[in-house]
Amino acid sequence: MNTENNASPTDLPAADAQASESGAQAPAHVAHPKTIKSYVKRAGRTTTGQAKAFEDLGPKFLLKYAPQPLEPQAAFGRAGRLILEIGFGMGEATAHIARVRPDDNFLCCEVHEPGVGALLKRIGEQEIANIRILPHDAVEVIDQMLTEGCLDGIHIFFPDPWHKKKHNKRRLIQSPLIAKLVGRLKVGGYLHCATDWQPYAEQMLEVLSAEPRLANSALDAGLQGYAPKPDYRPLTKFENRGLRLGHGVWDLVFHRVAA
Repeated sequence: MNTENNASPTDLPAADAQASESGAQAPAHVAHPKTIKSYVKRAGRTTTGQAKAFEDLGPKFLLKYAPQPLEPQAAFGRAGRLILEIGFGMGEATAHIARVRPDDNFLCCEVHEPGVGALLKRIGEQEIANIRILPHDAVEVIDQMLTEGCLDGIHIFFPDPWHKKKHNKRRLIQSPLIAKLVGRLKVGGYLHCATDWQPYAEQMLEVLSAEPRLANSALDAGLQGYAPKPDYRPLTKFENRGLRLGHGVWDLVFHRVAA
């Protein structure tokens, strides 16, 4: 599991534990557990520095979950393209992307409390202003807070691959969630996924290609459907270590088309 920048299911802060238990019910035909969620519980400890970041920066950069539409301009204090990130691990890549794309607004969902604290700490150290963190299950955020066509982009980097075949149904990238996400994308908006596990990359490609409202940006690039790594996505320490060991990394970039 990628602990540097992981969009995997993660641990749940105590403040949101009860709320998340009421995650949206999956339709009977959906191959998911009883509820569709973007995380599972994972252990972790918040450091002193992260705790201080919660105290000092939380009031400005943390958003509260509410079952009502988000008003992006009010949340960020400005207009701008809205990019949703599902799961940011410890926030290394998120902070980098926000710095190199200062005109965009990044709404970041992550429930792992140490990860939230780590990103808040990076925000303070690097003086980043265009990130807001919503420490809640992303599926409920999508269902209740994001309106049709409100997003310009979506990032899902290195979600938990659930290596064992019997656990594949727990993977985040499956048709029901993608259908929800695509509905929130503007026409012309993009969905960018990345993984370092080839079987999951193949599943991602199959699921995204099957969504009729998405078009693969890499079909004409001779790359078997996988995209070159966009310049804005950095190589994390985990990813660099994997590449040195000969592991592959697959990026997929699809765009919303009128349908």
